[in-house]
Amino acid sequence: MTSPRATTTLWRPTGPRELELVRDLGFRAWPPRLPEQPIFYPVLNEDYAVTIARDWNVRFDGAGFVTRFEVDSEFVRRYPVRQAGGRNILELWVPAEELDDFNAHIVGRIEVVHEFR
Repeated sequence: MTSPRATTTLWRPTGPRELELVRDLGFRAWPPRLPEQPIFYPVLNEDYAVTIARDWNVRFDGAGFVTRFEVDSEFVRRYPVRQAGGRNILELWVPAEELDDFNAHIVGRIEVVHEFR
């Protein structure tokens, strides 16, 4: 009998357009990056994701959402944690060309946990 995989919880602040693409993918994967988006960056802290969704996505897109999802811990270790500002502003930087592989290691579904308008 195999034991369940250990997972790491990540959050992603997103606007309505990206969320619609996630919905189209059955809440199981992130859409490909646009040419001007070379990095996919989920965050490691829910409060940081809330700040971005509430203060940035709402201002620029009219709505902001925070999603939560699990990724296989062993796989996700390949991406170093980046500090994007303060002590709790932590991100993973996933190169756009690796997003399909990253998506293949999502465990379960991507959930919307906060919504701001």
